[in-house]
Amino acid sequence: QVMDKQSLIIIVGPTASGKTSLSIKLAQAFAGEVISADSRQVYRGLDLGSGKVTKEEMQSIPHHLLDIADPMTVYNASDFVRDAKVAIDEITTRQHLPIIAGGTFFYIDSLLGRVSLPAVEPNDTLRSELESLTNEEMYSRLLILDPERAASIDKANPRRLIRAIEIATTLGYVPSHVVTPDTPYRPLTLGITIDKEVLHQNIHTRIIERLKLGMIAEVEGLLAAGVTHERLESFGLEYRYISRHLRGLIDYDTMITELETKIRQFAKRQYTWLKRDQSIVWVNPADFAAISTIVRDFLATPIPAV
Repeated sequence: QVMDKQSLIIIVGPTASGKTSLSIKLAQAFAGEVISADSRQVYRGLDLGSGKVTKEEMQSIPHHLLDIADPMTVYNASDFVRDAKVAIDEITTRQHLPIIAGGTFFYIDSLLGRVSLPAVEPNDTLRSELESLTNEEMYSRLLILDPERAASIDKANPRRLIRAIEIATTLGYVPSHVVTPDTPYRPLTLGITIDKEVLHQNIHTRIIERLKLGMIAEVEGLLAAGVTHERLESFGLEYRYISRHLRGLIDYDTMITELETKIRQFAKRQYTWLKRDQSIVWVNPADFAAISTIVRDFLATPIPAV
């Protein structure tokens, strides 16, 4: 059985590097539709804090996997893989090009079969027990269960720690990154290169602009809708620091300085993660002609049959 692989364009890069605008320009040039690979933009109501693309910015290009989950339910990588596959099928049925853009690289790796996602059901009893522990205590527990996973995990991310312990408790270990060559996709991954100073300036400008647009009011609205401060902590830096400010733990200026520092560190970690992927073609977002040529050549190349 000979199957043609579906071509995908994937756009990666650190936060505030311009993934959104590049994905829209490519969608316009190549009859594409954009699939968001972002673990926060899937939630309704997380708009400014997650940097969600606005209706105007979309320039009437269809976008998928935005606003599809309730902020009090947990949406994970397996949910993303399921939903992204449906979106890719719909887009290709319309003879359009699927373009995936977003900062949750774990989602993209999962879709491409580079991560084995064990079908381990959430264990509520274990979770409530773990939620009373500090990150350090959870990390020590994971270290005993699975030293290999502990070595690569983000120790400051309680959600990841809980999930890793849950999987390790069920399976005895956390499956490592496994590349499965039988993916139905043929991806071209474009990585955005950006000068560090420019990136830092973008990060600063973006925080200030979003605060002006009402990012704090957005968080107050989420709280009013029943989203807890604990849940806000798990939604990443913007929500975490605004939540702390609203609880009176830090003042406004401290919130901005700490947030900016943390986002810069996060962008640096994102680059480190991406640099390991040898398949990424690094591009300068200012040179759209060169990017178009790369994409055109990729799409014109006969797809190797399986």
